[in-house]
Parts: sequence; C-alpha cells; structure tokens
Amino acid sequence: MSDPAESQARRRFLKLAVVGAATAPIAAAVLPRLGFAADLPHLDPNDATAKALHYTEDAKTAASNPSFKAGSDCANCQFYQGKAGDQYGPCMLFPGKAVHSTGWCASWAKKA
Repeated sequence: MSDPAESQARRRFLKLAVVGAATAPIAAAVLPRLGFAADLPHLDPNDATAKALHYTEDAKTAASNPSFKAGSDCANCQFYQGKAGDQYGPCMLFPGKAVHSTGWCASWAKKA
C-alpha cells in the first residue's frame, strides 16, 4: 500500500504543476509589454490626453497655469516612475509613454 505522506506530496506537486501551467501563458503575454523606459515612446505634447492634462515637457512654461505650483515637475510627482537622474521615465497617467523628468501636467501631485 502507498504511504499517505507520499500521496499528499504527489497531490501538492500536481496542484503546483497545474497552477504553473495555467499562469505561464499569462506571464508570457504580460511581461514583454512592461518593457523599459528607454523602450517607451516619448509622450507627444499634442496627444489628446496630454492636451487635456496641460502636459508640457518643460515645467517652466506651465507657470501661467492656475494649478501650477513652483518647483513642481514630473521628477517629483507621485505618478512618475522613472529613476532619479533619468531624462525620461514612465508615468502612470500616460501608460505606455515616457514623460520628460522636467515636464509638468495639471495632475501633478507631490511624491510622498
């Protein structure tokens, strides 16, 4: 007769194998899309979303916007996901696009 501990180990292995087989195609489809910031196209200031949020690649030109706060730019915004010192980086507000670190938009929020 088989050992109960061996039977449980076999069941555990089969469960993990099924879960792994089910998640492999999902991971293969999602991971390549994440990419690196260097691979992302730069956000065009004429993009419809960029225009709606008053995006500019130079925060100094946004000073006339009523929601602009002195010292605010993409590099110190909570939505900016680039590393310190990067010229361009991904932004949660513009998925699939890289924004300029010295840029600004009306949705700027101070990084916590």
